Amino acid sequence: MPGIPRDKSPDTTLALLREGYPFITNRCRQLGSDAFVTRMMLRRVVCMRGEEAARVFYHPGRFTRNGAIPRTTFALLQDKGSVASLDGEAHRVRKRMFLSLMKPEAVREMGDALERAWRATLPAWSRMDRVVVRDEIGGVLCRAACDWAGVPLTEAEAVERTREFRAMIGGAGSVGPRAWRGRVLRARTEGWARAQVEAVRDGSLAVRDGSALEVIAWHRDDGGELLPVKVAAVELLNILRPIVAVDRFITFAALALHQHPETAREAAGDDRYLEMFTQEVRRFYPFFPVIGGRVLEPFEWRGHRFAERDWVLLDLYGTNHEKRVWGDPDRFRPERFVIWDGSAFNFIPQGGGDFETGHRCPGEWITIELVKRAVRMLVNGMGYVVPRQDLTVSLSDMPTGPASGFVIQRVEAVAA
Repeated sequence: MPGIPRDKSPDTTLALLREGYPFITNRCRQLGSDAFVTRMMLRRVVCMRGEEAARVFYHPGRFTRNGAIPRTTFALLQDKGSVASLDGEAHRVRKRMFLSLMKPEAVREMGDALERAWRATLPAWSRMDRVVVRDEIGGVLCRAACDWAGVPLTEAEAVERTREFRAMIGGAGSVGPRAWRGRVLRARTEGWARAQVEAVRDGSLAVRDGSALEVIAWHRDDGGELLPVKVAAVELLNILRPIVAVDRFITFAALALHQHPETAREAAGDDRYLEMFTQEVRRFYPFFPVIGGRVLEPFEWRGHRFAERDWVLLDLYGTNHEKRVWGDPDRFRPERFVIWDGSAFNFIPQGGGDFETGHRCPGEWITIELVKRAVRMLVNGMGYVVPRQDLTVSLSDMPTGPASGFVIQRVEAVAA
């Protein structure tokens, strides 16, 4: 059996930074393969895309996330001791803690918190000459996330925390000053999060039973010990920061409603269509470009021998735009989800595989609920106009969004 082809470039790091999201797909097309071997940051790596590749990548126990992404990116998005750094029983126990926070009633409560925060912000938006949705919605999500998680937050803290979370997210896909700034601000945020955990444990802060802060502060890992305060703080941030990151999906949802006005009419009154619209936003628009893994157990695929600690990158964006599955992947068409087979491997905007045993993002249900609530607010809860602006989306920026940030004007609230 022929092995996986090799890209002949001596190193493709600069090509990845230049091309961005389509990097892996571009080379798969050139080489006529769903996988190829290359060098990146002077290290050998296998890049792959598609449903079959995702099944290989998410096979239980086959890969670890340790050492699979650049240190700066890992420090900004996860950090040492987090659930993403664990494997085996330790990972399963910690993952159950996160999944306990994602029960249907908790997901609805998160959506309610978003609506409250959004409606509370509308009067301020109505007084603004222009509202940049990407810039403003992060603050709404931060306030909603802390409200839901049981974390007290003053208005001044909300501004600071939003700035810090957005710096972490914006710096994760870059090198240089943006990444350095994210690291500096993350250190400040971790100090704040540690203070929240310590206050719960010493009894100076009362929190709701079952809230994210309460659950994380008192969680015991597989050895029966409370999490170290630093690790508990990291996991608290790993709840709050991804919720703020949904500002990108919400901005893209606003863009889709504007560029495809027929979808707004459908989403306004049809819950089933709203679900499909939300899934199409997650499929169509760029979010995470790739996910990395290091081989734990040697295996063979397509004539290639994967040895222990081999580095592999799975193309999330390319898999969500795979023509063999989606037919017309570069069209925004929510109706495609009427016949989607529900596979956990061909639609992977936040990872694939099994939630409980693998590294798939446990916050996916909250993401879907937040985007749905946001769309309802955009089409039923407020009025606004969209002025002329640059709405292009650069695929070389990671993470990306509309160039203008999606500007709206003449905002007015509509009674609930």
